[in-house]
Amino acid sequence: MPLSEQEQRLLDEMERHLMRNDADVVTGPREGQSLSYRNIVYGSLLVLVGIGGLIVGVSSSIIAIGVVAFIVMVGGVVLALTPSRSGTAGRGATAGTRKPAASASAFGSAGFMDRMNDRWDRRNGER
Repeated sequence: MPLSEQEQRLLDEMERHLMRNDADVVTGPREGQSLSYRNIVYGSLLVLVGIGGLIVGVSSSIIAIGVVAFIVMVGGVVLALTPSRSGTAGRGATAGTRKPAASASAFGSAGFMDRMNDRWDRRNGER
């Protein structure tokens, strides 16, 4: 069953609120940011080089080579999992400070939770 237009708008507003305020959502990749295939390929190559270096370091009993190889492997994983930033230049500073258009609704400058409480009270008062 599809959502009505009002339910879809409410869901979109809740999503925008979560994106602004929830720490778990904020730390994840944002709109326009995705994993880069180039970073994944380079990171995978670094991990493979690190594994090879680790094998060489263990087989030759040279600890320094093994430590450096391990650091290269960790760097490869970090590189592969770093989201690309192409197309997001300039969004970072204004995205969190801009007020959404929904805040200029019939409730004036009330916060999101105040509007939600008012809606809840109106719905429960109608029954």
